[in-house]
Amino acid sequence: MINITFPDGAIRQYTKGTTSLDIAKSISEGLARKILLAKVGDEVWDVARPIHEDFSIKFLTWNETEGKNTFWHSSAHLMAEAVESVFPGVKFWVGPPIENGFYYDMDLGGRKMSEEDLETLEKKMKELVKANCAFERKEISKKNATLYFEEKGDEYKLDLLNGLQDGGITFYTQGNFTDLCRGPHIPSTGFIKAIKLLSIAGAYWKGDEKNKQLTRVYGVSFPSQKELDEHLNLLEEAKKRDHRKLGKELGIFTMDDEVGPGLPLWMPNGTIIIDELEKLAKHTEQAAGYKRVVTPHIAKESLYITSGHLPYYQDSMYPPMELEGQKYYLKAMNCPHHHKIFAAEQKSYKDLPFRLAEYGTCYRYEQSGELFGLMRVRCLHMNDAHIYCTKEQFYDEFKAVNEMYLKYFKIFGIEKYVMRLSLHDPSKLGKKYVDEPELWKETETLVRDVLIKTNTPFVEVQDEAAFYGPKIDVQIWSTIGKEFTLATNQVDFAQGRRFKLEFTNQENKSETPLIIHRAPLGTHERFIGFLLEHYAGKFPTWLAPVQVKILPISDKFLDYAKNILAILEKADIRVSIDDRSEKIGKKIRDTEIAKVPYMLVIGEKEVSEKNISIRRQGIGDMGVKSVEEFVSEIIKEIAERN
Repeated sequence: MINITFPDGAIRQYTKGTTSLDIAKSISEGLARKILLAKVGDEVWDVARPIHEDFSIKFLTWNETEGKNTFWHSSAHLMAEAVESVFPGVKFWVGPPIENGFYYDMDLGGRKMSEEDLETLEKKMKELVKANCAFERKEISKKNATLYFEEKGDEYKLDLLNGLQDGGITFYTQGNFTDLCRGPHIPSTGFIKAIKLLSIAGAYWKGDEKNKQLTRVYGVSFPSQKELDEHLNLLEEAKKRDHRKLGKELGIFTMDDEVGPGLPLWMPNGTIIIDELEKLAKHTEQAAGYKRVVTPHIAKESLYITSGHLPYYQDSMYPPMELEGQKYYLKAMNCPHHHKIFAAEQKSYKDLPFRLAEYGTCYRYEQSGELFGLMRVRCLHMNDAHIYCTKEQFYDEFKAVNEMYLKYFKIFGIEKYVMRLSLHDPSKLGKKYVDEPELWKETETLVRDVLIKTNTPFVEVQDEAAFYGPKIDVQIWSTIGKEFTLATNQVDFAQGRRFKLEFTNQENKSETPLIIHRAPLGTHERFIGFLLEHYAGKFPTWLAPVQVKILPISDKFLDYAKNILAILEKADIRVSIDDRSEKIGKKIRDTEIAKVPYMLVIGEKEVSEKNISIRRQGIGDMGVKSVEEFVSEIIKEIAERN
């Protein structure tokens, strides 16, 4: 017999060789019908895999991340089986789950796949679902696995096998399809009730442009048609909110091949949004005791050797420039420059915490295939700051940074968020991470302690820390549920010593400060991209590039409109007049499309009564008011950033 421990601590005995599905059935048939997988000890297993030792167990359903990911990976295998039936001789590379769905990369042997083929494949997948074939796991030797794919002439799977060792190789079969796969998988194809193949794209083998281009097919699947329909509706809404589309329509930013990929040009409307965000950040940081600084866009190689960025981060930096026998790098991060500012003047414990802030311009050489609108760029303007503090001050300082995040979330209407506590991997010390095991343990405990004591929602992720310390990555969700990585809050126990940063403590001895790197608003690029999608381009009045549009019904009311324009401009309101010879209905429609918050309609009645008729974006007629009353209300709305 073996002992199985359940999440509530209860222990039950079962026959050796029992499966997770058997255990679930022993509890209830309803549970057995719902589970997709089981976490057995620290590993996620197929429910049909026999258990031969004492283990803890946790059942996983569609509602858990592991459940969704496995559901989508199994759907990729189902799609591959359908593709193999329609395109005989096809060879497959990899078919992983992704954020919302799955894809599979494949070599069609020179054939082309069309949108019509996607419909055929969908139909075939639905047929295969009805067959309700089990996903069967088989352990296989490397020799036999190699022979299998040599017979098929499949160089892609043979390449994958090169990196595998005997004892860890498995095949999975469902129906007529067998694939090299470590698993796990859902019990059977019958669980996949709703499928949609979304698009076809090209993808280089292993992501290398020198390799052959494969065909990539994207899809998504769900346990019910209702969930699929809801997801497809969200995708349609997401298309309307795409920041690249809205950025062009609203004149926010542009890209130009002659300037270079990943180097956005901010147009006047976008620059207004940047200015407003900086104004908010400066006001917030000034109130929190930060001192503002400005640093250059380039620095000598020696600065980044001292910081440690060159050995750990060089692949993401632009190549150096040779000047006067020295190598200079474009700045990829602000921290080394801020450390030099801290070191420029002697500090005592009375000067700490010492907070330096900058909207610094950085340059990072992101791979061409990873560039995406404003979300992944090569030139970025970062809401950066560094806090130099004692260990005793750390809790309050780190807590204050998290509270700053929450204040911003409230301003921008961000209701769903989570902090990802990124930890190091002890096996990679000295390679990916600074080799200081005790300091890693201490600082990770410090950060975790702040999150727990302040009841901040967080998840822990291994092997995603910065090379110099643990960090928090802030995940936020837009109003339609799209997830974004906004910003970071990092602890640095290494660079203070590398730069010989010191302060005199109360015992008159030299001590190295702890350093907190923080960027609550991330970069202009990523944050404005998020806001475009979050608001669907309908910015709140304080952020809107044009806050008010004056719409005279005809030219004879233009003089009165210009008087109102002057009053609003004097009140520092961003305003313009639509003086085109168009009907008022078209002017209103065009202003709605431009997503201007307020429209002031001027006709004969308004002129004679010295009033204005007000329309609100997305709402419509707001009635008639005096100019003074409107100005007072909009100034208050802007000041409060409602």
